[in-house]
Amino acid sequence: MSNVDESIQLELQKVHQALEEHLSGINDNTQEIQSLFDYLQQIEVKVEKLSQRLDRIQLNSAENGTPIPKPSIVPLNQLERKVFLVLYTEEAPLTYREVAERSQLSCAVVPECISSLSGKGVPLVRSFCDEQVMIRIEPQFKEMQAKENLVNLSLQSFIEN
Repeated sequence: MSNVDESIQLELQKVHQALEEHLSGINDNTQEIQSLFDYLQQIEVKVEKLSQRLDRIQLNSAENGTPIPKPSIVPLNQLERKVFLVLYTEEAPLTYREVAERSQLSCAVVPECISSLSGKGVPLVRSFCDEQVMIRIEPQFKEMQAKENLVNLSLQSFIEN
């Protein structure tokens, strides 16, 4: 029986050693997760501070009468102008399909035009509703476009194309 007891004792020591190694691995992972969590919290604090500074800058510039710099828009091609006008004339966000229908373009072309508009400096607001992307032009930009024609839309530009 002593051989059996020693064998059981040896196996229990192996199980105990395996559990100790597993526990050590869990502790290491827990420490790593905690350090990443602490790092993310530091980043969140810094982002919040930057957001507050930006808000103060905007408030100060508005109070001092300093105009907010107008965005620079790269000239749009004909398809981009069509998509821009559809978005510009709508208050509510639109899906890609609705933009395609109203601009009389194919559904495949619209996402490319939207991406191109964004790349050319047109500030777009994207949101999700019923698993569909909804797009609209930022309201402040619409106001600036109405006052200053930032996109340089003219009747002549539509006649030429």
